[in-house]
Amino acid sequence: MGPIIGIVRGHAVGDYVEAIRRAGGEPRVLDPETDSAEAVISEIDGLLLTGGADVDPSLYGEQTHPKTTVVPPVRDRFELELARLAMERDLPFLGICRGEQVMNVAGGGTLIQDIPSQIGGALTHSIDVPLNASAHEVWINRGTRLWQAMREQLEDGETSHVNSRHHQAVDRVGEGFDVSATAPDGVIEAIERPSARFCVGVQWHPENFWRTGEFRSLFESFVQACEKKS
Repeated sequence: MGPIIGIVRGHAVGDYVEAIRRAGGEPRVLDPETDSAEAVISEIDGLLLTGGADVDPSLYGEQTHPKTTVVPPVRDRFELELARLAMERDLPFLGICRGEQVMNVAGGGTLIQDIPSQIGGALTHSIDVPLNASAHEVWINRGTRLWQAMREQLEDGETSHVNSRHHQAVDRVGEGFDVSATAPDGVIEAIERPSARFCVGVQWHPENFWRTGEFRSLFESFVQACEKKS
């Protein structure tokens, strides 16, 4: 059996489960309504936070934008506690879309609440169907953990085409994080903590490609980090 990866329940959780399973991990779906973050964190080898609606802006000190749609508070509380515990304990941690945003807020960062109304000339960052449709390219910074995981599939050594279903993004980067990828319009597409065993957040949805494998190397890199004990 591979390392146990805790995956917080959310929309289309099956894609995350399959992406982890095919990368060699053993998925365990976590429920914010019934699971305890403190108990769970000692029972898993890695944490994956999934996509979903927006993080409550009050949690990073801002008023709610008219376009912001928040999740039930129990999910915010559960995921933020999990994220903080994972970072404190250096547990391998992958955040996807909302998961990246939770990761950043847990590190003291803030979010752009609505890209279309707050960033002039922004690309279209929300294309719903098909789920694996290419929306735009991202530029991945050489030498980062994300680049190391994906370098064999990058065009010109730094470019990847990604799907995209978000209207929010990282604004002020949390403490200890570096930006590891951006879109051509400057929107932050990935962050990571270079001091961690593995702590990477991406704004797109690599799990939607589990059938075709375009981002399998990212999940494999994460699962491999979960196999190594600190």
